[in-house]
Amino acid sequence: MDLITIGERAKKASKELSKLSTLEKNELLRKMGDNLVVRMSEIIESNMIDIENAEKSGLNEGMIDRLMLDESRIMSMKEGIDKIISLEDPVGEISEMKTMPNGLKIGKRRVPIGVVGIIYESRPNVTVDAAALCIKSSNALILRGGKEAINSNKMIVKIIRDTFFDLELDDNTVQLIEDLSYDVAKEFMKMNKYVDVLIPRGSQSLIQTVVQNSTVPVIETGIGNCHVFVDETADLEKALNIVINAKTQRIGVCNAMESLLVHEKAAAEFIPMLEKSMNDYKVTVKADSRARSLAPAFSGATEEDWGKEYLDMMFSLKIVDSADEAIDHINKYGTGHSEAIITESYSNSMKFLDEVDAAAVYVNASTRFTDGFEFGMGAEMGISTQKLHARGPVGLKELTTIKYIIFGSGQTR
Repeated sequence: MDLITIGERAKKASKELSKLSTLEKNELLRKMGDNLVVRMSEIIESNMIDIENAEKSGLNEGMIDRLMLDESRIMSMKEGIDKIISLEDPVGEISEMKTMPNGLKIGKRRVPIGVVGIIYESRPNVTVDAAALCIKSSNALILRGGKEAINSNKMIVKIIRDTFFDLELDDNTVQLIEDLSYDVAKEFMKMNKYVDVLIPRGSQSLIQTVVQNSTVPVIETGIGNCHVFVDETADLEKALNIVINAKTQRIGVCNAMESLLVHEKAAAEFIPMLEKSMNDYKVTVKADSRARSLAPAFSGATEEDWGKEYLDMMFSLKIVDSADEAIDHINKYGTGHSEAIITESYSNSMKFLDEVDAAAVYVNASTRFTDGFEFGMGAEMGISTQKLHARGPVGLKELTTIKYIIFGSGQTR
């Protein structure tokens, strides 16, 4: 199917979806979640083909982890749908109603964006998350996934579209672009006549390609060069547990720790603790010379390491002399995603929260929590690192806009 037809069908479907009540949308989502579980074996079978192809092509461990679906992850997708069902529907919400001196009553009403496009890599769970969020927020959705997940995405979209068909609703509400050529992707980026917003989710090169080439308004999600800063007052056992979780719990995600900063007053005690744990977890540490003097087995870091998203059992390590140096380093090399300080100092925590420029800033917690589900949003379209319209997890409210509604009694100007 050509993109113009996909766009036309999405526009039409968005108008039909906007007529559904919250109860009708929730029933659609409930049936969709049930069908994903009932047909779980079909999803896993399709995903196994993608995994086998990925392994043959030499995809690294972190990327394969992003790609993999099993019973637990499919049940998590169902849980995310259930959470979205439980959330308040933002569509139709009226706010800031005020009466002007001339008697006009002016307010804001929250409405769907219309047609949402997403270009993404790996992670077929994004297919479900995006569909569920768009359905609840009354937006049609056009998906363009990566070649590495094509079989998984086709099966998931088939199940979603079958759900629409069974309920006698327009299954063009959710469409998948199956042509994976670069030319088609570029054409998709120019479909501002049909697509109201485009969300890229994946590697830095993918995101920048969309930002630089799209004529459709873009919500820019970012890669995650996420930092943890262990300051001089930190509880070192707490710090070590957070570092272990942030780095090793799941390596192929954008909210994993990729850079660690340690205050020089904590380094002599903390670095040996870190070295032992990282050896146990088989994590490679790319360290500056000061850290290597305390742990000679660590590899040497280069300038490139400070800004790198590894998506692997690896991170960079730097010793800093002050909170100011740590904050300057983060603001220079960070990607505006998620940053954390481990501290027992109120003033240091407030300074970090105030001065670090990122979508999510933590005190004494792992960066792994930057996630729509963990934030109570059920799921997210991505983590926006831009500052206009949406920042942080892009959930239901971020997939809506407003229109002004005005009530008069015959006023003229």
